[in-house]
Amino acid sequence: MSQQTDEFELYDLAVVVEAISGHCTCAMREGDVVYLRGGKVSLPDGGDFCLYALQAVIPLLPAKQRLNHPADWMETDARATCPDPACGLIMRIDRLDRRTVRHDEVSPVPWSPES
Repeated sequence: MSQQTDEFELYDLAVVVEAISGHCTCAMREGDVVYLRGGKVSLPDGGDFCLYALQAVIPLLPAKQRLNHPADWMETDARATCPDPACGLIMRIDRLDRRTVRHDEVSPVPWSPES
């Protein structure tokens, strides 16, 4: 029987503006990026990112942080679009490095191997 630990791995992610085919009123540019490391969002120094575009990818990020079954669509699909149809902004979610996280670093609920 294998020993269970309270450690697991998450991918750090980059959400990158891949293309803009319309008029982006938030002045986004191809290559703009926002990072997710563990549970924290960050931007490059001096960077900004449209909140409305970001909210379109936020529901996908926890699943993209995890290694899923190879046939799961989250393993193959990596693009999302800004909700503004006139913008035509396409974002790509890139997996970066993996980090090891302990349960107690991310939850106030005590961990038990039996739970």
